[in-house]
Parts: sequence; C-alpha cells; structure tokens
Amino acid sequence: MGRMSNNHITDTTLPAQLVLFDGVCNLCNASVQFVIRHDRQGVFRFAALQSEAGHEVLRAHGLSGETFDSFVYLRHGVLHQRSTAALYLLRDLGGMWALLSTFIIVPRPIRDAVYDLVAKYRYRWFGRRESCMVPTAELRGRFL
Repeated sequence: MGRMSNNHITDTTLPAQLVLFDGVCNLCNASVQFVIRHDRQGVFRFAALQSEAGHEVLRAHGLSGETFDSFVYLRHGVLHQRSTAALYLLRDLGGMWALLSTFIIVPRPIRDAVYDLVAKYRYRWFGRRESCMVPTAELRGRFL
C-alpha cells in the first residue's frame, strides 16, 4: 500500500482513505490523533502535507505541494479539501461523528469561510511544532 517500488505514488497504490494534514500544526496533529482514536477498523491512512508522499499525492491531483496548506481527504480516489474534506471524514468515521456530516447541506462558500477563519488563526490559537509529528512504532504503518 502507499508506495510503489520506484517510490512514486499513483492512484492505484493509494489507500482508499488518505488524510493529508499540516504536520507542524498542533490543531491538525490533534485532529489526526482524534481520527486514529475513533477509527475502530483502522482504515484511515495519513501523510503530512510537508512530506514527499504528501507532495506526490497533491501533484498527482494537479495541486502544488510546495504552497498547499489545506486539509485534504482523498476518499476512494476523489480529492476533497477544506470543510468538505472534514465533513466526509466525519461521515466515514461513523457513529455519532457521522451526524456532523449533515452540515454538508450548508452551502460550501459559507462552510469554507468558517474553515478559512480557523485555518488562518490555527497557529496563533493552537500553536505549531518545529517539525512534523513522528508516529509511534505501532502507528507507523498507517502513515505514508
């Protein structure tokens, strides 16, 4: 899963549910830890936007890995960003979290405006790390 022998990522080698996140953002890291805790079946995989794997996935979908800083959820080959990514992820987590995905009915410009406000101030409100999170040995297989 994830990488081919020549170290290039393609849609055929990607996991069905891949979360790309800002690896130096404390809010983003807390969100990844939240998903890991609530992902009972262990289906979600992760990559930091700053990682080579993150850059390759973005480039494969026509986005620049160098300047991109939005939350991304690659769901069965379809790339979702910002509020839509978060809502689909909650839906796929299932349980009571799936109820929050009903906010998809709110028009995207409104949802994304709220998302953008939080994203703009996320470092100020939640802080940032000097480097990307290093997964524990038992979680390493869930990260590209």
